[in-house]
Amino acid sequence: MKKTIFAVEDDEALQELYTYSLENEFNCRCFGDGRSFFESLKTESPDLILLDVMLPGEDGFSILSRLRAMQATHLVPVIMVSAKTEETSKVKGLNMGADDFMAKPFGVMELLARIKANLRRSHAGESHSGSITYKDIVIDSTKYHISVNNKGLQTTVKEFKLLRLLCENAERVQKREVIFREVWSENFVGETRALDINIKQIRRKLAEVESEAVIQTIRGVGYMMA
Repeated sequence: MKKTIFAVEDDEALQELYTYSLENEFNCRCFGDGRSFFESLKTESPDLILLDVMLPGEDGFSILSRLRAMQATHLVPVIMVSAKTEETSKVKGLNMGADDFMAKPFGVMELLARIKANLRRSHAGESHSGSITYKDIVIDSTKYHISVNNKGLQTTVKEFKLLRLLCENAERVQKREVIFREVWSENFVGETRALDINIKQIRRKLAEVESEAVIQTIRGVGYMMA
């Protein structure tokens, strides 16, 4: 069965590119603004979302914030798309929970590669079963649910996999290259700062629920849960 891609993009030419480029492998639906997009989310759940930054009305960053706050979409992979190529826009999107960031203009091959890579990563957790417990953290891979001190912890797909990897290997250093291979895949083409941004986000979320667990930085090597 084909997976479903939702694209939020007001540029009609780019909507056509999405439709014709993806139709052989995916079901693709395009929306010109956030209002029509959220209306469709009431009846259908996509497997991945392509989200433009500059949109009429509500912008992409605001839409992303709402997606990450909704139970039905907080783990759905989101690739942000923008003509803004400065680092601040990329960092802002990744910091808010985007899974990837594409700069316009881009080619069809890159589009397909990024979609497939993010879909692989989002479903990689299906091979894990049961739960992992480390200190006050309980990770249920079958339900994609994390609780700390009996409080639910909302995470993005990458944050979930990163925290699971660190807890599975608690007290052992995880090298950066290993983390990229396990969480981002060997063909990761994004910014290497994405790892540090995701670690920062996880640390903030663990601190908010007063977790005992601490992610240590091993300079020049990687990270360790301790």
